[in-house]
Amino acid sequence: MALALFIPAGVGASRWESPGPEEVRLGLSFGGISFMGLILEYRWSDRSVELNIGTWSFRDLSISVVGKQYFGPGDLRPFSGLGLWAVIAPQHGPQEQAGVAIMARAPVGVEWKLGADHHLGAHLSLNRALWIRRKDPLDDFPPTDRLIPLPGFYYLWNR
Repeated sequence: MALALFIPAGVGASRWESPGPEEVRLGLSFGGISFMGLILEYRWSDRSVELNIGTWSFRDLSISVVGKQYFGPGDLRPFSGLGLWAVIAPQHGPQEQAGVAIMARAPVGVEWKLGADHHLGAHLSLNRALWIRRKDPLDDFPPTDRLIPLPGFYYLWNR
């Protein structure tokens, strides 16, 4: 206990402090998890958590949560991430049930800083189905084991 009194206050403090500025970014996505979507990203230093909500045909809902790591300095920065993606298709008829699919998602891409508050990005998302409940209750075919690559683009604005 007495030893703690002799440790300078600054030692170890930087390990718990945020190493860079925190940002909340809003944007639009095209491709990837949906035809078009809205993005909310919370970013600190070189890491972020991204929530993407979109649709393929305005009759379904795609939701993705991904943790991302950005690499290197400069205006053109590569990134990689890992997260989950869910697609929900509601029931339309009495012979159907709501369709749901849960996928693992790993985007790899690059982001370009256009100005102080504007960013463009492109990525290739590698996806693998984890669980599927199809709309047809009689269809119990298991999900495929292969990786499905889907390209996507986005625009983000610092709030």
